[in-house]
Amino acid sequence: MAKKIIGIDLGGTSVKFAILTDQGDIQEKWSIKTNILDEGSHIVPDIIDSIQHHFETHQLIKDDFLGIGMGSPGVVDSKAGTVIGAYNLNWKTLQPIKEQVESAIGLPFFIDNDANVAALGEQWVGAGSNNPDVVFMTLGTGVGGGVIADGNLIHGFGGAGGELGHITVDFEDPIACTCGKKGCLETVASATGIVNLTRRYADTYAGDAELKKRIDDGQDVTAKDVFDLAKEGDDLALIVYRNFCRYLGTACANIAAVLNPAYIVLGGGVSAAGDFLLEGVNEVYLQNSFPQIAQTTKLALATLGNDAGVLGAASLVLK
Repeated sequence: MAKKIIGIDLGGTSVKFAILTDQGDIQEKWSIKTNILDEGSHIVPDIIDSIQHHFETHQLIKDDFLGIGMGSPGVVDSKAGTVIGAYNLNWKTLQPIKEQVESAIGLPFFIDNDANVAALGEQWVGAGSNNPDVVFMTLGTGVGGGVIADGNLIHGFGGAGGELGHITVDFEDPIACTCGKKGCLETVASATGIVNLTRRYADTYAGDAELKKRIDDGQDVTAKDVFDLAKEGDDLALIVYRNFCRYLGTACANIAAVLNPAYIVLGGGVSAAGDFLLEGVNEVYLQNSFPQIAQTTKLALATLGNDAGVLGAASLVLK
């Protein structure tokens, strides 16, 4: 009987668990709330308890499993199995996660950064079609990502490889990023970035677009609102959309020029705008790409949604 894998996706509000086959089929899923009190000291014990409880209630034993994989926010040392600086978990000091889990459960444990792990999920059984060369960009509150080259996750010399959100793309009116520099992709292509662009172009826009009215009225405008209005032909929303596509499409062309992956996969909340987003970004990408790259590197929308994390985490065990 083939052995199974446990995949864990650790987030600021919940911890998602899944039991999977070695082919990436999810057999069961459950989740628990993330308790970040007391400097996050309950998180790992809660994870261990939840796995042990699941083993007991489902008559499972550790011999049924190959190992456990986990994606975590923060700076992850995948060799040592430690995490530091995951501020949304209240983890300010070094957390020896691998040591704790392995000694409690007795299975091999593997861990990597959550964006890298989501990239592995999409590469393995999602839009990347198990191709060894895939770049994943997650467009959420910020812009994260992961780079898989020749089947390997790129961590970089200092552990910051694949920080796609901090490629500098905006030289016109650069906005300060949370990282301390200006003009990062994250400031113009995330959910927050689209709102930044909306404010920028609303300032100089003189027409009577619906989006302009909402901004002037002091209403909260989301990335979804902007895309929905752009789809309906709203003049200001289309200006924002075109500039969003210009920044993201240019970044994709630059990433592709360095790596020439089979796919650059776009995921995260903003990618819910679907084909409308993909077509606009793709047009700019093709205009700015080296011919051989334009023919071989394709842009695609992520397909796994919330399961990317547990799937990618499980794939760490196989690698």
